Amino acid sequence: MITRTRRLLALGLAGTAGLAALTATTPATAATPGAAPARANCPQLSKDLPWYGDNRAKLQKMIDERGTCSGRHDGPRPVAAFDWDNTVVKNDITDGTLAWMLRNDKLLRPKSWRATNPWLTAAADRALTRACGHGPAGRPLPTSGRPACADEIMEIRSTAKTMGGAEAFAGTWNHRRTVPEYAWIPQLFAGLKPATLTAYAKQARAENLAAPLGTVQTVGTHKVAGYIRYYDQQKDLIRTLKAAGFDVYIVSASSEVVAEAWSGGVGVDAAHTLGIRSLVRGGKLTTGIAGCGDVKDGPGAVIPYIDGKRCWINQEIFKIKGAEAWRQQDPAHRIALGGGDATTDVTFVGDATGAHLVLNRNKDEVMCRGYDNADGRWVVNPMFIDPLPRKSGAYACSTTGYTNTDGTLGPVRRADGTVVADQQDLIHG
Repeated sequence: MITRTRRLLALGLAGTAGLAALTATTPATAATPGAAPARANCPQLSKDLPWYGDNRAKLQKMIDERGTCSGRHDGPRPVAAFDWDNTVVKNDITDGTLAWMLRNDKLLRPKSWRATNPWLTAAADRALTRACGHGPAGRPLPTSGRPACADEIMEIRSTAKTMGGAEAFAGTWNHRRTVPEYAWIPQLFAGLKPATLTAYAKQARAENLAAPLGTVQTVGTHKVAGYIRYYDQQKDLIRTLKAAGFDVYIVSASSEVVAEAWSGGVGVDAAHTLGIRSLVRGGKLTTGIAGCGDVKDGPGAVIPYIDGKRCWINQEIFKIKGAEAWRQQDPAHRIALGGGDATTDVTFVGDATGAHLVLNRNKDEVMCRGYDNADGRWVVNPMFIDPLPRKSGAYACSTTGYTNTDGTLGPVRRADGTVVADQQDLIHG
């Protein structure tokens, strides 16, 4: 089995953190030392794009302290890493791509549904077989003409249950490294050439960008968002970071091929886009998924999900191998800025040494840590399009805000072991 070709990291001019002890770096070529540029010439975030409160000023301060305006030009470049869905764009590119493919009969029938994912249950296998019928493996599924087939796939993707309410996945997995329904969608792309999936993702992208804000589409009988938008503030933030000498990466729990079809829209190339990396055999995607750290390639036991995102950043950006890739690194081998919106992002966003940017989607652990603001560097902002209203009640940080590796819930704890108190939702639409 052949993994997708390892990609070289882009190299560029160096710029480091203002404080050596807090420098977050990636291997790169050092630039010629020189004096710090005048403040007026430092890359600036646009003042025409609204941010909540003084968040723009907080981010600008971090950029000035860590980028080329820091006055230090003798080391590797600082790194910024962003989740994608609902962090850089509004709505979900996996859902948008899957919906387009289901409406256009672009998924290929597997040899068996059970073979797509090792945690898929017999109940899900029966439901999918009943809804999608029988036919030759490798031929397009008739999802446009069989709403029940599209419905089962959408329901399992969104709820991990069948349309009849049965559990779609069962067994044991590390709940901070993977979630089967996330891994399952790239596994459904098996049999396609990467270039073919790229073409489908680009067609879905064009359709979703052209649709008016608020568009809802019907897939089977499911009503799902029918539009996606790049956030102007995040495009501007990424542009400014790059101008200030940062290496900017995307780390997504979407298929890496699908994420690459979108990331160029904010000036991030494929070499700086990390996602669920499907294994390729004979030029076609398979159900196998690349591993991370000391977890070998396999059926998806690790994807860029919660702690898995830390592993992928450590392994792919900082070149830390084996079991060590799961651990928080010293400040010189951590990102300067992390941006996310959900608990899936909390570990890598928390690893950032300069600023932790969180878009508020009412997700427990990440909001607990954002509002607790233990190191004074958390930057919480409402979503830029259609922000959520204030969450009713408190985030249950002290009791059930944290997801354990076995899927049970417990208290959110700080690095010193103390428990984070329940938090009220303060920054919202």
